[in-house]
Amino acid sequence: MSNIDIAKSYIKAVQTGDQATLGELLSPLVIWHQPGNNQFSGTKNGIAEFGAMMGGMMDVAGGTFAITHAHRYTANGNLVAIEIEFAGQREGITLDQPGIDLLRIADGKIVEVWLFSADPEQEDAFWGR
Repeated sequence: MSNIDIAKSYIKAVQTGDQATLGELLSPLVIWHQPGNNQFSGTKNGIAEFGAMMGGMMDVAGGTFAITHAHRYTANGNLVAIEIEFAGQREGITLDQPGIDLLRIADGKIVEVWLFSADPEQEDAFWGR
């Protein structure tokens, strides 16, 4: 399986809520760089910290947070950049913007993830402090 295939499987698992596949694709020691200045920002070390962050995000967004589109997958060695759009709704606040997910893949596992937002202020306002 190519790194782009792994990235496509990751996006599909996120979009469908396939936790089993996510668990197979993410290294147990995954390093996750969440952007911004909000309650979920910062580096998460390991699958437990990542899972706690994602659970909190889904709670805040009432289950509405989603990657709505993945447009392009581009690779450079063990890095794959994915052009995405993501959205969510909560308490009358809308989150809807493009971004980039950058995955570092080693031995068939996603070992590090950097997320980039087109409008960090909108994202911070959505997630809150």
